[in-house]
Amino acid sequence: MRTLIDLTINEAQLEKTVQRAKEQNIIVPTIAQMKNPDLIPASIKEQLKEVELEALNPLNLFRISWYNEPKVKGGLFNKLPNYIEIPSEISGVKARIFAMSGKFFPIGAHKVGAAYACLVPRLVTGQFDPTYHEAVWPSTGNYCRGGAFNSKLLGCKSIAILPENMSAERFNWLKKVAGEVITTPGSESNVKEIYDETWRLKRERENVVIFNQFGELANNLWHYEVTGGAMQSIYEAEKTLTSKLSAVCLTSGSAGTLGAGDYIKDQYRTAKLAVGEATECRTLLDNGFGEHWIEGIGDKHVPWIHNVKNSDMLIGIDDADALALFRLFNEKAGQEYLKSIGVKQDIIDKLNWAGVSGAANIIMAIKMAKYYEYTEDDCILTVLTDSATFYQSRLAEMKEERGGREYNSTDAAVDHAVSALSNDIDFVEELTYATKKRVHNLKYYTWIEQQMYDVDDLNAQWYDYDNYWGKLHKMAPELDDLVDKFNARTGLVK
Repeated sequence: MRTLIDLTINEAQLEKTVQRAKEQNIIVPTIAQMKNPDLIPASIKEQLKEVELEALNPLNLFRISWYNEPKVKGGLFNKLPNYIEIPSEISGVKARIFAMSGKFFPIGAHKVGAAYACLVPRLVTGQFDPTYHEAVWPSTGNYCRGGAFNSKLLGCKSIAILPENMSAERFNWLKKVAGEVITTPGSESNVKEIYDETWRLKRERENVVIFNQFGELANNLWHYEVTGGAMQSIYEAEKTLTSKLSAVCLTSGSAGTLGAGDYIKDQYRTAKLAVGEATECRTLLDNGFGEHWIEGIGDKHVPWIHNVKNSDMLIGIDDADALALFRLFNEKAGQEYLKSIGVKQDIIDKLNWAGVSGAANIIMAIKMAKYYEYTEDDCILTVLTDSATFYQSRLAEMKEERGGREYNSTDAAVDHAVSALSNDIDFVEELTYATKKRVHNLKYYTWIEQQMYDVDDLNAQWYDYDNYWGKLHKMAPELDDLVDKFNARTGLVK
């Protein structure tokens, strides 16, 4: 069985990495500091007061956190993550739905944390030489943006790969940050085409290192520790004497965020983890395929890092519903309609924290609450991966589809009724041992046949659970120790 996260030291290359960090004044944060910003040195916090949230400044590595103050410049850290409780006026269910916002990460999305966790182990071990190697970030959305951002801050060259039909905002951002941007055919669900491009780069360039978010176990580990810990802090702050943490609802994507569900299930033994995908591309639900418009939740395969045995439910979300709910939240007429049905203004002001995949996660939570008939004592946790910032072009496209007609209160009422209140428990499957194994076995075709992973590792994920997933989820202190040693060698931490 391969090493879960390879922490083998390459001393010759590590010395080059240390020198690059010295030259560019790069201090590397630990996972523990991302999980608990109280551990960040006071000297770094003082310097952050002068740094804009999205600045290409190495200090912003310390803002890879769910706890950032929602400020453009000078913000430090809240005691709790930024989140919204979705009121029953919107959801139509009694269950309490808490949606944690990724808007206030430096790139406006939490994928910057997953990308960080994939690159840093290679840097602090010397496996990645920033004076020679190029970091390749294959993605269907925000991950390649996070990879390009981290590469810039950590003194590395980057190549971003994503489908040509992703939102214009993503491409415009990448052109300013990534060293190179490569587009592949298709849209959100065309993941194999991205993989094919990485193989081409490996054949043609000897200095590339591929950071495949779907296969990098450090992605899962980061979310297990950091996102899972942040979710727990929200529940502990909001719970009542009769509360139950009943569920975590997350769309599949790279499956990294599902690591947070693993964490919650370890802390709260009765909690369930639901995994969502677009109904237009029902790979998990019925081995299907197709295309959809919920950006960031790529399909037609099962990610290597999806701990399938620990998933309890599959939920399909119609991309039209996700787009409709997103439009309701972000059009002026939609916000006025929500106010008219009793939604408080402070909630309405925060609904633009949800991008299209965030709207899909909220719909998942609604469907799960209906399936299990959850009450006001049941708490559901989810995330808003990014915000409306990167989907304004989608709003314009939807307006064009309506012949340029302005969105009005009737449109808002219809979107709310159809995509939230009336969304039922179709395309919901409660998993058994056998159906979990069916989903797990789908990994074989992508990862063993196409990507040349080891079949013994695939079997270990299922049959040697504690020695695979259990060991992975205990690796953060070992990685943090290497980070501390790296920072000590640079001499930059005062």
